[in-house]
Amino acid sequence: MPAGVSPDTVTVGLLAGGRGTRLGGVDKAWLERDGQSQVAWLAGQLARHAWPVLVSANTHPGRYHALGLHAVPDRRPDQGPLAGIATLADACQTPWLLTLPVDLVALDPGLDALVAMAGAAGGVAEDDDGLQPLVALWDVARLRPAIDAALGVGRLAVHDLQARLGMPACRLTGMRFGNLNTPRDLADAGLRIPPQSEASVR
Repeated sequence: MPAGVSPDTVTVGLLAGGRGTRLGGVDKAWLERDGQSQVAWLAGQLARHAWPVLVSANTHPGRYHALGLHAVPDRRPDQGPLAGIATLADACQTPWLLTLPVDLVALDPGLDALVAMAGAAGGVAEDDDGLQPLVALWDVARLRPAIDAALGVGRLAVHDLQARLGMPACRLTGMRFGNLNTPRDLADAGLRIPPQSEASVR
C-alpha cells in the first residue's frame, strides 16, 4: 500500500457519464441487477469500505441523490472518460481517488488488492482480461494539473495519461472486473434493461 493511503484518504469516483451507444443509448447506471439498479448494486458493494462515493454523471442527479450519492456533471462534455475523471478529481476532498466505471460486473477482491499493490504514483488494475485503465487509484495532487493539461491539448486517452504519471499496472491474478457494453454482456451477467429502454436496443 502506498505511503499515506488509508481508508479515510480514499474517495471512490464512479464514471457514469457514458452514452451507452452499444446498448442503444441506455444509461448503464440504471440497468436492473438483482432487483435494483446497477449503480445501487455498486454502492452496496462499496458500503463495507466506508469510502466517500462521487458519481460523474450528466443526467438524473435526483435519482443519485435518492441513493445517497453525490453526482457531478462533466465540466468538459463530449471528451470521454478523461473529462469525467477530471470532474471527479475537482470534487474529490481526499488525497487519493479510486475510479471505477459504473458498468463493472464484479468488484471484490480486486479493489482491496489494487489499493494494497499500488505504489507512490497510484496504480492501474490489470485483471485476467488485461489492463483496465478506468479501474485505477490516482494521486489527486498529481492528477489535477496533468489532466487539465491533457484535456487542454486534446490528449484524451486515459492510459496515455497514466503512462505519463508513471502509474504502474497492478496484476490481479484470478480477477475479472467485466463490463456491460452489449446485450450479450448483459445476458451473461444476468442483467436486464429497464422496460422503458428495451425498445431502443432491439
